[in-house]
Amino acid sequence: MADENAFLQSGATAGFGIRLSYDTDQSRLFVVEAFENAPAFTAGLDRGSEITGIGTSASNIRSVTSLFAQGGSGAVSDALGPSTPGTARVLRFLDTSGTEIVTTVTKANYGISPLSPRYGVKIIEDRGRKIGYLNLRTFIDSANAQLRAAFGQFRAEGVTELVIDFRYNGGGLVSTADLMGDLMGRGRFASDVWSITRFRPSRSSSNETRNFRSEIQSIAPTKIAFIGTDGTASASELVINSMKSYLNTDIALIGTNTFGKPVGQIGLDRTQCDDRLRVVAFAKQNADGEGDYYSGLASTLSRSCRADDDFATALGNPAEASITQALDFLAGESCTPIIPSGSMINEQASQATATRRELLMPKAPNPAQREMPGTF
Repeated sequence: MADENAFLQSGATAGFGIRLSYDTDQSRLFVVEAFENAPAFTAGLDRGSEITGIGTSASNIRSVTSLFAQGGSGAVSDALGPSTPGTARVLRFLDTSGTEIVTTVTKANYGISPLSPRYGVKIIEDRGRKIGYLNLRTFIDSANAQLRAAFGQFRAEGVTELVIDFRYNGGGLVSTADLMGDLMGRGRFASDVWSITRFRPSRSSSNETRNFRSEIQSIAPTKIAFIGTDGTASASELVINSMKSYLNTDIALIGTNTFGKPVGQIGLDRTQCDDRLRVVAFAKQNADGEGDYYSGLASTLSRSCRADDDFATALGNPAEASITQALDFLAGESCTPIIPSGSMINEQASQATATRRELLMPKAPNPAQREMPGTF
C-alpha cells in the first residue's frame, strides 16, 4: 500500500530509471526511455541505447542473447535483479553513438516526472502552424499541476491542434484523465458528458456520469493525433475514447493498436497487512455510450495511421517516425491505417514489415512497473 500510494502521489519508485523494450525476433534489448533524475540516465543510458550484456560483476557478464536463449524475456528480467535500492548490475551497452560502454549502475530511489523536462511539452512549428506536443508518461497526482501548466502554455500560444504521445502510458488515476479532458474542454457546456462509469447491475447505484468542468487553462482543440502502442492502456484509452465523441474524424490513433482496457479497478485495503486488493469493478464509456474496445481502439476510430516507434530518434523530435506521421495527419495527409491484431491481413502485414517489439515486464511488477510498462 505504501509503495503504491507513494507512486500515485508523486511518482516515487526505485530502480535504474529506464524503460526497456525487446526485439522478439532477434533477442535484442533496447532503452526506449530514460528518466532524468535516475541512476541509468546519469550513467549514460538513454533512448536508443542497446544493452548487450548483464552481470553482477565485470567477470560474469552474460550476453543478452544467451539470456533470451536460456529463458526468454523472464531470464533477462531476472538478470536485472530486484527493484531494491542498492542492487547493482554491471551493464554492457552501446550508447546512442554506437560506442560500447561497460559500467556499474546501482538502483536507487527516485521520482518519475509525469512530463519529461526534456520533451514532455513542446510547441512544434509545422507547415506554418503551431502544434502542441504533449508526452504524458503516467496518470498520477503530480501530473495535475504539470498538465495545467502545459495547457496554459498551449492556450497562450493559440494552439488548437495537438499531438498527444501516450505510446508507453499504461494508465493510472481516472481523476487525472478527467482533468486532462477538462483541459481540452474549452467551450463545452457544463451538460456535455466527458465519461460514464458503469458498475454491475447490482451496484448500479454507484454509476456516475462525469461532465466537463471549467479550467482556466483549457483549450478547444480542433484536431488531435494520439500516438499509441500496445503499451497504451486504461486511463490513456479513456481519454482517447472520450474525445472521440466530440472530434470524430478529426481524431486519429497513430502508431499501433492500443492494449484494450476499458475497465477500472477499486482498491480494497487490508491495513493490518499493508496489502491492497485491486478488483476490476467498473467499465468506462464515452458520451455516446461506447466502451467495448477490449481488442484495442484502432477498430473503433474513424482514422488511424500505422507508424513505427523509432527509438533511434528522441521523443519530442518531429523527425521521429510516429511524430512525423502524427504531423502529417494533422496536415491532412493520407496514411496506411492500423489493422487490428487477430485479422489475417494484420498477420501477413506483421510478417512483411517491422520486427515485433514488446516492453519488458518482470514476473512480479511493483506499482511503477504496473502503471508504466517496461520500467526497471
